[in-house]
Amino acid sequence: MKKGLKVAVVGATGMVGQVMRKVLHERQFPVDRFIPVASEKSQGRSISWGKDMQEVVSLEHALEQKPDIALFSAGGSVSKQWAPRFAEKGCFVIDNSSAWRMDAQIPLIVPEVNGHVLKPQDRIIANPNCSTIQLMMVLKPLSDRYGLERVLVSTYQSVTGTGQKAAQQLEEEREGNGSGERVYPHAIDLNIIPHCDVFVDSNYTREEMKLLLESRKILCLPELRLSATAVRIPVRGGHSESVNVELKEQPRIPDVRELFAAFPGLIVQDEPEKNIYPMPAFAEGRDEVFVGRIREDLSHPRALNLFVVADNLRKGAATNAVQIAEMVRMMHFS
Repeated sequence: MKKGLKVAVVGATGMVGQVMRKVLHERQFPVDRFIPVASEKSQGRSISWGKDMQEVVSLEHALEQKPDIALFSAGGSVSKQWAPRFAEKGCFVIDNSSAWRMDAQIPLIVPEVNGHVLKPQDRIIANPNCSTIQLMMVLKPLSDRYGLERVLVSTYQSVTGTGQKAAQQLEEEREGNGSGERVYPHAIDLNIIPHCDVFVDSNYTREEMKLLLESRKILCLPELRLSATAVRIPVRGGHSESVNVELKEQPRIPDVRELFAAFPGLIVQDEPEKNIYPMPAFAEGRDEVFVGRIREDLSHPRALNLFVVADNLRKGAATNAVQIAEMVRMMHFS
């Protein structure tokens, strides 16, 4: 196995990029040379890489260094322009934007769910939307065991899903200073906003459509019936989802708990009598997905209600991307 790899992080100074750097270290990914890449305003500054400091470089300069793997988290337009150029140089690109997710030729991967579809020839690999990733972690075992009939999901999403400026808006409002740059159309502190991303012609938001379309692709269920409502809430720790799943076979709750407990990366927190259930305050900084409030839907004999929480910057973005990088390493550099 090749001992160390040249790894670029594109968008290294952003919220997700910072967590990518952290996760690469925590998971002891074998980086021989680290190449941080960011926009022009950040180029030339030094950022931490373990105990060392590395100079932030341009995309062109990073491309010249021919990295083995590049983790992209710099937006769809950057990915569309640059991911193919990196791939042409022999680099494996793992892209966190929405640019490639629905491209039929590009795999959309949650390693625990559909890692088996990754092929040696795949040079660009899409990282799913943060809300989709945690939803897949509960739908996959249910789909395999019982079959899925219909899914209703309401998300309660952290401001960190929007980025640094959104987190800053929340903090400024909490400090009583709402005069700064506003990312959301309304105040977010002491409020919730039923609006994540932009609205499309159907009056759903793009975030809600991502949940539908990406779920169908990842689970290989092109006719899956899924409807979503995405809500922004004033927390930083992670995304929460209230999920109602109608199954093709009637489940038993004890069996469902065992099914979830056995699924890699999924942790059951389901002791309501002890006030134990998933919450973003607990999930923050963790790589696992947490599921609880597991109960029968009293209105339907084959339906379940669940509550699912994950740190959107980690499993919802950076950790999932690094896990894909680990798969690429085992496939190509061992």
